[in-house]
Amino acid sequence: MTDSKLAIIILAAGQGTRMKSATPKLLHTLAGIPIVSHVLATARELDAAYTVAVVRHERDALVEVIVDELPNGLVVDQDETPGTGRAVEQAVASLPADFDGDVLVINGDTPMLDVQTLAGLINEHRHGGASATLLSAFLNDPSGYGRIVRTPDEPEQESAADTAARASTPLFGRRVTDRNGRVDRIVEHRDATDSELAIAEINAGVYLFGVSELRDLLPQLTMHNAQGEKYLTDMVELLRRAGSEVTVLPVAESWLVAGINDRAQLSEAAAKMNALIIRGWQLAGVTVQDPATTWIDLKATFEPDVTILPGTQIKGATTVARGAIVGPDTTLVDCEIGERAVVKRSDATLSVIGADATVGPFSYLRPNTILGAHGKIGAFVETKNAQIGDGSKVPHLSYVGDAHIGVDSNIGAGSIFANYNGVTKSETEIGSNVRLGSHNVFVAPVRIGDGAYSGAGTVVRKDVPAGSLAMNVAPQRNLEGWVATHRAGSAADVAAQAALAPQNAVEASAEQPAERTGE
Repeated sequence: MTDSKLAIIILAAGQGTRMKSATPKLLHTLAGIPIVSHVLATARELDAAYTVAVVRHERDALVEVIVDELPNGLVVDQDETPGTGRAVEQAVASLPADFDGDVLVINGDTPMLDVQTLAGLINEHRHGGASATLLSAFLNDPSGYGRIVRTPDEPEQESAADTAARASTPLFGRRVTDRNGRVDRIVEHRDATDSELAIAEINAGVYLFGVSELRDLLPQLTMHNAQGEKYLTDMVELLRRAGSEVTVLPVAESWLVAGINDRAQLSEAAAKMNALIIRGWQLAGVTVQDPATTWIDLKATFEPDVTILPGTQIKGATTVARGAIVGPDTTLVDCEIGERAVVKRSDATLSVIGADATVGPFSYLRPNTILGAHGKIGAFVETKNAQIGDGSKVPHLSYVGDAHIGVDSNIGAGSIFANYNGVTKSETEIGSNVRLGSHNVFVAPVRIGDGAYSGAGTVVRKDVPAGSLAMNVAPQRNLEGWVATHRAGSAADVAAQAALAPQNAVEASAEQPAERTGE
């Protein structure tokens, strides 16, 4: 049910310069979908009454993704005033005046943050009585992050050396929250003193405020800091000065709140997410022989008893049915793999592989390839826009493009479907139970009827009736002595002369006159 007392603000206005990319940071992909889509999906699961995304840089491209994921969400364009504080101020202004609930603020670049952690944060906030509740994490190297500065009467700050020994629950580290988790302020890295830089507890950038506190205090934020921005983190100090309590909940696993600012952090997040995806499928009955070399996108799905061999990438919305074997060294993009099918050392995109069919090794299936049940696409075969019927086989060394092949037909080795005349593409239709010879060329458009045959080396330019044999009749000519005449003294000539020597000797002997015998 919709949480009528919850609004979510997603901060997506940052420029992301450290990514050094023409693609906006939040649109870089992670497990097959944009970084921001992970955050949007988490927000959608919380089912808040209002969800607001604040955008600025590359706003049109971001809005397209946001609207697709959250069609009922609000989009706010941040103005020229920089900083997260200003972004939240504008987002709060877009909420209805009569909304009196809680506001959850999350960053668009924290894709690992899950629903369970945020639901736990909301629960702690609503039962704890604080005006604001924040997430934090303990890092061995907190460089670049804002630090949580606790009040002097709090127990001593936890150091990085103590982090590993800190007891925790599945959601939050209780050693800190047992102290009520109260803080004095948050200091950004650029503004921190040496003693503050030694603090291991960092601000995770996830906040839950009462909307009334935001409306009262956001206008008081200043830009008196190293970056000349309105910091949302300054809300903590304003709340404490007003006598309000602020609670900080450290997450048990710091990767949950890790942000992505550059490509190194993107690869770290990708590896962690991939490990979680693989483990989930392993627990669901899928054999992943080598998780270290296997990559699976978030939208891919598998039935039990699927086996994935090393060096395999399962991308997009690929589905793999029960008992299928994929790999090794295989890439599937948006494919459908049937029961007990085998796809090895191959690359396929937008293709359908039927039950008990085999593909590979070294096959290349381009979009709209459909291989029927018990069919075969073999070694060094390329297909495109090809429908290959049940039981039909393209065993090796062929190109099949813009073709429709019936059932139980066999395409000979080295066959080429010549589908392009330089201007337009045409189709070739092969019937059922057809047997085609090696090194055939089918010049489209052409149709070969059911039960037909073709001879080796045939170029088919005209339709072949059912039950017929297609062949190109051209007598073979042997030009004897050609090597001796045109390649005299070559290795070929020497070999040929040696091979012909016995024959020449016999012929010479036969030409000698018979000896006379005496009387």
